[in-house]
Amino acid sequence: MNRVLAHTGARYPIIQAPMGWIARFPLASAVSRAGGLGIIETSSAETEACKAEVLKMKAAGLPFGVNLPIRFLKDDAMLRFVCDSGVRFVTTSAGSPAKFIAPLKSAGIVVYHAVPTLDTALKCVDAGVDGLVVEGAEGGGFKNPEEVSTLVLLQAIRERVDVPLVAAGGICDGRGMAAAFAVGAEAIQMGTRFVCSAESPVHLGYKQAIVQAEATGTLMLNKKGTPCIRALKSQRTQAIYEAGVMAPDALKGIKQVYFDGDMEAAPALAGQSAGLIHEIRSAQEIIDETVRQFFDITSRLGALASARQFG
Repeated sequence: MNRVLAHTGARYPIIQAPMGWIARFPLASAVSRAGGLGIIETSSAETEACKAEVLKMKAAGLPFGVNLPIRFLKDDAMLRFVCDSGVRFVTTSAGSPAKFIAPLKSAGIVVYHAVPTLDTALKCVDAGVDGLVVEGAEGGGFKNPEEVSTLVLLQAIRERVDVPLVAAGGICDGRGMAAAFAVGAEAIQMGTRFVCSAESPVHLGYKQAIVQAEATGTLMLNKKGTPCIRALKSQRTQAIYEAGVMAPDALKGIKQVYFDGDMEAAPALAGQSAGLIHEIRSAQEIIDETVRQFFDITSRLGALASARQFG
């Protein structure tokens, strides 16, 4: 059996990324109802609001997870809440999960950690995580400045570990899913694709900017500083890119991007998969089409393998 499905209880191994302020009940519940796994974010640091979103998911009786971004948590309040609330699946990110693993696993929670490098992956497996979210440089949001693509990173990590791998970065459909499974993934995580879904709470202008973006429509910013991010090209991000550094408060207007559609208020986080997204669709349509494409491709490849032919 697919280990990610066993760990999550989802129908399909398709996970929605934990985008700050965006990954809340309306989007997460739509993804889970469609057969994927909705994740509730806590990176917004709005602890009480995020607790309420977790409780809504529990009340709905849907499979779901919670993300704990270690570096962005103000205290241990969310960790304690998650351990006491009956959550069964958690992804950790943005820091070492070592101190989080014991309390989470004592509460019976399955823990996957998001990793951008092979070295980090090996340390996390040694620390006792149950699985890894393998984040390639194609993805949007906070990134490792040493760029390694999802395809290469998956292979490098799969060579060395046997835990379940979730491929993240540059994937928005069944083609990307099939490619990821071919090199060792057991699930995919999509962020930009679900940001551009009908149920996503972000402004239509942000969704349209994703739809209109080309494959070269994002930039890696602040590679010599912290945080390093991938965002859509705009006048603001082009200026940051050319300067080579980003002001410490560059992201303070991110909610104006998300909810007002002001694409110059802050860098608009998005992955390179924006160039592959051509329309706004419901979470159900996105997941159904992804699954259909995945099985169409793997069936064709299976037939080629059975016939020992290449086409």
